[in-house]
Amino acid sequence: MNFEICTESIEGAMIAQKYKIKRIELCSALSVGGLTPSIGLISNCVKNTAVEVHVLIRPRPGNFEYNSDEIAIMKTDIFEAKRVGASGVVFGVLKADLTLSEFNKELVAYAKSLNLGVTFHRAFDFIKDYKKGVEQIIALGFDRLLTAGLQKTAEEGLEVINYLQANYGKQIQIMAGSGVNSLNALKMASSGINNLHFSAHKTLNTNELFSMGAQHVIDEQKIKTITMLF
Repeated sequence: MNFEICTESIEGAMIAQKYKIKRIELCSALSVGGLTPSIGLISNCVKNTAVEVHVLIRPRPGNFEYNSDEIAIMKTDIFEAKRVGASGVVFGVLKADLTLSEFNKELVAYAKSLNLGVTFHRAFDFIKDYKKGVEQIIALGFDRLLTAGLQKTAEEGLEVINYLQANYGKQIQIMAGSGVNSLNALKMASSGINNLHFSAHKTLNTNELFSMGAQHVIDEQKIKTITMLF
């Protein structure tokens, strides 16, 4: 089983290495679903660990419909991620009607020209016609698809995940993510999926005066417990 830890800290990268995790999805602002992390964070995760660092390319919270200016920002972020040693990037662009945007082709081609792996993230779970969507994602050249099977959690969406794995698993890596824990990880794996994605953080009981946000720390025990199942 290949594991991917979603983390927003160098601590998460180091603990991922400790438990021989294959890769991390590195981001910031997990409280809003994740945004593009700083170059400093990417660089230090690459320098201080041997795990594959795959960088979330998401310029803002909200929907996944981006304009040309935002696409330009994403391309710059892709370039900078590669410059400091990232192994891959993670993104997904939709149109207002919840179909795939033509911008994906441009971004995939650019990332591939830099020899980066490319994952289509959970924007997939918003697509209206997921069967057509996965075929388009494969045709565009994405290496991996992260999905919760169109549901809030991967366990709830396991029927769709099973379908994707059975019908498309030889053409693209299907990775189950969202709500994966020690109680359902084996159930996910029984579908034949070889990639599981989960976050492992706890919120500190911090003073959120002036709305500065909560601080998260890594839940090492969760990582240990899941990895020991396999």
